[in-house]
Amino acid sequence: MAYNDNPFAEEANVNPFANGSSARGSTVDIPLDSAKDLKKKEKELQAKEADLKRREQDVRRREEALAGAGVVIEHRNWPPFLPIIHHDIANEIPIHLQKMQYVAFTTLLGLAGCMVWNVMATTCVWIKGGDVGAWFFSLVYFLGIPSAYFLWYRPLYRAMRTDSLLNFGWFFFCYAILFFIGAGLFALESVISIWVIQQVFSYFRGSGKAAEMKKEAARSTINAAM
Repeated sequence: MAYNDNPFAEEANVNPFANGSSARGSTVDIPLDSAKDLKKKEKELQAKEADLKRREQDVRRREEALAGAGVVIEHRNWPPFLPIIHHDIANEIPIHLQKMQYVAFTTLLGLAGCMVWNVMATTCVWIKGGDVGAWFFSLVYFLGIPSAYFLWYRPLYRAMRTDSLLNFGWFFFCYAILFFIGAGLFALESVISIWVIQQVFSYFRGSGKAAEMKKEAARSTINAAM
């Protein structure tokens, strides 16, 4: 009786490198052009990095020179969500002057609020069919916000910070003179408006329109009740 070969018999060792080749000693050829490109890009990056460092050093030297000359570098930091001006009362204004500066800043914000409200109101009137001229002039008045900042608030801020006589003088000229001239004109306009109202009301009462209006109101009330 014939038996099959032993399945557990050791098989002949098979040498995977019997063909004479060895993976350990194999090499990968890298094109010379690619290596040159990599070195070129590396040099370009190093040159850009060196240029950035040089510029940073130049800016730092300029800032140090300005600081040594007494020039304050103003970085934009207000409002926090969209910095457009430099404003730091707590750290730059002397403590005994901070309250005064805060009040002045409040008046600037109040002016800005009034101008914004004026634009919104005239816009609503224009949408409802009003005169476009009023809306246009509200935009012109809106320019008073940056004008007020540059003409009197910033000079006052710098005067409080550095005790500068020139900035104090500019503040008094733009705020005390121009502001009170504008306030005087508005006061004159208010007086004239009050006079017009009084004259119209006097005519209204003297012509019997007031009594007629009362009768008309009473008649309307009776009709509504019936």
